Amino acid sequence: MVLVTGASGFLGRQLVRYLSAQGAIVRALYHKHPPTGDITSLQGIEWLKCDLLDIFDVEEALTGTTDIYHCAAIVSFNPRLRDEMLHFNPESTANVVNQALVQGIRKMVYVSSVAALGRPGDAKKEITEEEEWGESEYNSAYGLSKYLAEMEVWRGIGEGLNAVIVNPGIILGAGNGHDLSAQLMKVVYKEFPFYTKGVNSWVGADDVVKAMVMLMVSDVAAERFIVSAGNFSYREIFTLMANALNKKPPRYYANPLITGLAWRLSSLMNSLLGTNALITKETAGNANSFSFYNNRKLADAFPGFSYIPIGLSIEQMARSFTISYKK
Repeated sequence: MVLVTGASGFLGRQLVRYLSAQGAIVRALYHKHPPTGDITSLQGIEWLKCDLLDIFDVEEALTGTTDIYHCAAIVSFNPRLRDEMLHFNPESTANVVNQALVQGIRKMVYVSSVAALGRPGDAKKEITEEEEWGESEYNSAYGLSKYLAEMEVWRGIGEGLNAVIVNPGIILGAGNGHDLSAQLMKVVYKEFPFYTKGVNSWVGADDVVKAMVMLMVSDVAAERFIVSAGNFSYREIFTLMANALNKKPPRYYANPLITGLAWRLSSLMNSLLGTNALITKETAGNANSFSFYNNRKLADAFPGFSYIPIGLSIEQMARSFTISYKK
């Protein structure tokens, strides 16, 4: 039996669908967000409510399973969730690792992020899996939480856990409207006119799922892999989204001064209205930073693996978004 944590989340849902189609028997965990829609009727899926901070819940969830895909995490750039995220992401991972060791799990694939590799701020430097975390103004609280969670996985590997880590770029794909990629698509749909010159790593959710499953069935262990379809500027991504949605692409350059004013205004409105701001100090900083990631390690290890062109992933995402947004 395969265990998927965070199965009702953005990436977890994609993984559960893929595993069900492959005929796998899956125990799918959720916590605050029970599964809804067609995913609840998939074949071979057992849904289980589980608090990963409760060691007894974790023990029960892992009992009888052989393989673990650990996808659960708080993904947020909201300063209000900083402490919760820095607690949950490492602590929940520690609980899963500890119980995997106790129960002799065959293998675990942990979903980290390129953010856990750190951002040294050198626009000319290409970041690889060998990058060591260092304090930097370009790092985010989310990146720190994933780095600390990775340390728990490496600790488990040192104690005999058979595990591998994937570090995806910003993941794009069909979501439920609350996911980061859907929020970005919504901004473009409303023809937000500004763009930044920052660069980051991007990848389709389907490619991340394929890489995870490929690594699970392989003999590769005690390694981490950047999963990235390429490095693209935010302007390139938003323009592709706009074209896929038949909307006007962003036209005006927002320099760091403008984005600085934007996140401060957004933060003020968030405080007054009690809403979640998409533009925060961290997202504004990321949008103006240049982070180039090298994806050769995965390609060298698995020459048959290929990425879906990011434009095609965005077109598929736009079709799903348009249908759900109009409902």
